[in-house]
Amino acid sequence: MAAPTQLAYRTVKGVGILDASPVYEPLAGFERYSFASLLQGEHVTNANPDRPEGNLRCSAYSPDGRYFAWASPEKVTIIDPSVGHVVSTIPAENVFELGFSPLGTYLITWQRPTKDPNGDAVKNLKVWQVAELESGENRIVGQYVQKSQTGWNIQYSADEKLCARVVTNEVQFYQSDDLSKVWNKLRVEGVADFALSPGQNLSVAVFIPERKGQPAAVKVFLVPQFGAPVSQKTFFKGDKVQLKWNASGTSLIVLAQTEVDKTGKSYYGETTLYLLSSSGQFDSRVHLDREGPIHDVSWSPTSKEFGVVYGTIPAKTTIFNVRGVPKHSFPLTPRNTILFSPHGRFVLVAGFGNLAGQMDIYDMEKNYNKITTVEAANSSVCAWSPDGQTILTATTSPRLRVDNGIRLWHVSGALLYNEDINELYDVFWRPQSTIQHPLGDPFNPLPAPHASAIAYLSTRKAPVKPAGAYRPPGARGQSTPLAFRREDQGGAAYVPEGTATGGALNGPARPRRRVVPGAEPVEEFLPPGAAPGGGVALPPGADQPEKLSKSAARNKKKREARKLKEGQPEEGANSNPSPPGEKKKEGARKNGQQQQKQPNGTKAAPAAAATPEPVEEGAPTVQDKKIRGLLKKIRAIEDLKMRLAGGEKLEDTQMKKIQTEDSVRKELESLGYTGAA
Repeated sequence: MAAPTQLAYRTVKGVGILDASPVYEPLAGFERYSFASLLQGEHVTNANPDRPEGNLRCSAYSPDGRYFAWASPEKVTIIDPSVGHVVSTIPAENVFELGFSPLGTYLITWQRPTKDPNGDAVKNLKVWQVAELESGENRIVGQYVQKSQTGWNIQYSADEKLCARVVTNEVQFYQSDDLSKVWNKLRVEGVADFALSPGQNLSVAVFIPERKGQPAAVKVFLVPQFGAPVSQKTFFKGDKVQLKWNASGTSLIVLAQTEVDKTGKSYYGETTLYLLSSSGQFDSRVHLDREGPIHDVSWSPTSKEFGVVYGTIPAKTTIFNVRGVPKHSFPLTPRNTILFSPHGRFVLVAGFGNLAGQMDIYDMEKNYNKITTVEAANSSVCAWSPDGQTILTATTSPRLRVDNGIRLWHVSGALLYNEDINELYDVFWRPQSTIQHPLGDPFNPLPAPHASAIAYLSTRKAPVKPAGAYRPPGARGQSTPLAFRREDQGGAAYVPEGTATGGALNGPARPRRRVVPGAEPVEEFLPPGAAPGGGVALPPGADQPEKLSKSAARNKKKREARKLKEGQPEEGANSNPSPPGEKKKEGARKNGQQQQKQPNGTKAAPAAAATPEPVEEGAPTVQDKKIRGLLKKIRAIEDLKMRLAGGEKLEDTQMKKIQTEDSVRKELESLGYTGAA
């Protein structure tokens, strides 16, 4: 039987180790080192008289899973996580960061920068050789001054033969067993970051940010052939980058980001994605078909493909091959995280942070079929277990100080384990190889949930369906119009501001129709087959079927009647009008025929057609509008006079308005208004 998967966690006062599937028990022989247990007088096995007190600031597994270490204010303790026994202790005080070399041979510690009595900086980055036995000596093999906590750690080659660190304008390489002298150096003006490749053929990628109008650049060199880069890419809009090698060390993803988005579309800067090969055969920008930020990018363990979550929310998730060609795209959803399982069979696409915490799990070997969606609200940690079947989610402090704890989910979506932990700071899996945990068939048989999961599910309330937006009675029971739907629900596509289609910055929207008060409404003209709100509007007069609203049709009828009444020819009439005399005679003749033949009623219809029916009075003239405005002023003045008579104190502007009553009435009289004002 394979060894169980294992995870470690760190809380406000201690650390703990849990053997996960299938046992779900604390590691036998390991004491949960905490000051609280001492105060409560708890009995513990394998007691250590030099037990840590106070906060445990950091903890970590070695990359090969051989060791586990944590730092207390007085020292660093290293244990064997298989049995829980102490392997070694290192007398390093106030360690804030620690890490191991790939094979666990060396432990690196970082302390806050300080100065000695002479004012010189103390060497605060130290590399210790881990003693195999507790009685052995942990000797320092190298120490340096490292002011910044960002990028503090030394990088090692996979076989631990070489290590490297960046200093001003160069990357220095050392032989791991002798850090007293530089073995080789890569001189690059302005280098800000670097990344060593995994795999057999060691390469190094360096990043040079924009400087004095020159573009940023990423260059790849073979170690130790530093004469010329084997691959490079220059670009603007790159204040900082993330350098991500695939597992075989043959391809590099460069995620470039600016601090500020000069277009104003994002608060968090612009992001672009590039792909380079370590052999120099390929380098290109990865073209994304959706505008917006790049939320996450991750390599598959197979090194043959990678996934990207990008675009405005709802985001798009696409799987690319090693050449940056899209292979498959998932539906648009509110997601910002992508994680491949250790065996490369499953991919998890989730939305954490300010999103709802939903996780979609897809089976890549079965045509990217969706297996399930898991609700993991408020999660700040998410990671696959080494067995490729279990997913860890956790809510940690200080992001959220309530409901802290860990949950383990099966790839089928079932909850396997739940534990509430007060002020949980960190939790992570013990690294184990996929050889120790072959995948097999994860769905046959399905694992049984732990009692804690059953208890948690029994107390969990059934999800309440949200009430949704208010709908008037006449619109209830109907589907949501397309104009109000999100893009992933079939609504209109998001169009950024300033584009030809006239979209809105905040999301999908149909173009606004300009409305002028008092003017007739302008109708929208669509080409055959176009849907309303699609962003297509043709000017009046285009060869399109005209469809008028009731008010527009009524106004059109009034205009035509007024034209006939005033003796103007109707639109589309003969362009050669008759002379005035003939027109007058023709009108008299028609009127005479109507008067003569009206009594018997046999030929009254043609005459009636020639004579327009009585219509309502036309639109108000400019004079009518002016009279209406003056009457409105009179009513306002009367209202102010009533308030003044009631004892109310008026403002100076209101008193001046009352004094204008006579001038307003005179203006009404001059316009010919005779009614009561």
